[in-house]
Amino acid sequence: MIRRTFLALAATLFLCAQTGHPALAEDKFIIVQSTTSTQNSGLFDYLLPLFKDKTGVEVRVVAVGTGQAIKNAANGDGDVLFVHSRPSEEKFVADGLGVSRADVMYNDFVIVGPSSDPAGVAGSNDVTASLKKIAESKAAFASRGDDSGTHKAELRLWKAAGIDPGANSGDWYRETGSGMGATLNTGTGMDAYIMTDRATWIAFGNKGDYTIAVEGDPKMFNQYGVILVNPKVHEHVKADMGQEFIDWILSKEGQDAIASYKVDGQQLFFPNAEKGGS
Repeated sequence: MIRRTFLALAATLFLCAQTGHPALAEDKFIIVQSTTSTQNSGLFDYLLPLFKDKTGVEVRVVAVGTGQAIKNAANGDGDVLFVHSRPSEEKFVADGLGVSRADVMYNDFVIVGPSSDPAGVAGSNDVTASLKKIAESKAAFASRGDDSGTHKAELRLWKAAGIDPGANSGDWYRETGSGMGATLNTGTGMDAYIMTDRATWIAFGNKGDYTIAVEGDPKMFNQYGVILVNPKVHEHVKADMGQEFIDWILSKEGQDAIASYKVDGQQLFFPNAEKGGS
């Protein structure tokens, strides 16, 4: 009897292997489309093992700009969307591509620059005035230029300052078309000002003589949201496990984990799920 049971189990496992259906344990993962800032800051390296230890679910992150992450999720190439451009997130849900959106955490954007401070903006907490000075002085400014959440926020700030930086593309305004870490490396190499999320800046290891030049303006607030990709649009979405991840990240345990993540003693993200989503 034991031998027959063993043979039956072996035959089942063989059939699964032959038909391309792996064992359930191997399927226990989700794909999260997210941003380079959550990846470059080290946050996911800290959070995801905690979630896996609790649930057994592995989270595989695709870290790209917010715009690309949203496109990927819209195409069904992910189970959860975790990004930082609220207008785009709300449109994703309104278009029926996501189930609902919730606030997760926030930090802020800063503008960093070389110690020489060619535009004379160091110490400012007025971002639009600072951008005007940068443009007037034609000091180099390195933009991600990649439709990321940071890039979208940067463009909104230029617009508020009444400046079209694209008209100066290739001159003092340089578009890298790359992620935050790569843009910081490129920008510091050309003595350019750079707008970055604070978390990536804190974790960035190649600061040289660079310091934060502009910070503290409420316009530089940076909110992150999380959305389950709609399984009614993409049937293969792992809705149960995706929602389990969302529930955990919004729970007290998940929020406390976010708050406890620090680099060089500095907290990088501030949880605010309890303050409501949409």
